[in-house]
Amino acid sequence: MKTSLREIYKNEAVKQLKKEFGYKNDFQVPSLEKAVLNIGVGKGLKDSNFIENVENTLLRITGQKPVKTKVKKSISNFKIREGMTIGMKATLRGKRMYDFIEKLIKVTLPRVRDFRGLELKSVDKKGNLNIGIKEHISFPEIKADEIEKLHGLEIAIVTTAKTKEEGLALFKALGFPFKTAETKK
Repeated sequence: MKTSLREIYKNEAVKQLKKEFGYKNDFQVPSLEKAVLNIGVGKGLKDSNFIENVENTLLRITGQKPVKTKVKKSISNFKIREGMTIGMKATLRGKRMYDFIEKLIKVTLPRVRDFRGLELKSVDKKGNLNIGIKEHISFPEIKADEIEKLHGLEIAIVTTAKTKEEGLALFKALGFPFKTAETKK
């Protein structure tokens, strides 16, 4: 029987974290809050076709329409004007978030070129995980023959953890592939 990431969290991770950190209540245990995917347009700033491709990429990966992030203040040195689209983002919560993270752990990260595990320093002091992926073709929804330009994306997984140690323990309990001493060699 296949178990989902949410069931793994409820049945295994909560018990493990309660035992490890001495929590008295299930609600004290850190949990996943949201997953935010972000793509910066960068060099394709003036190319409307590239911006459309980025939007379609995020739509395929997340299953929901991304929000365009716009420039708030003009900066002449960067050749950007107020109101220009400089990126796209999508925020996932609830079932979509758990489905996306499960797909990220089991399918996408193993498909990333030269992947040897996530760095421990990618978890910040508040217990959130930040992952940068250089090529978006590692996602199974993206067909390699339909791509004109490769681009990267950032994934921020926000938790309710208060410290880096709590966040790291949560991610390890959920099965995130972190680098160990053997994989660094």
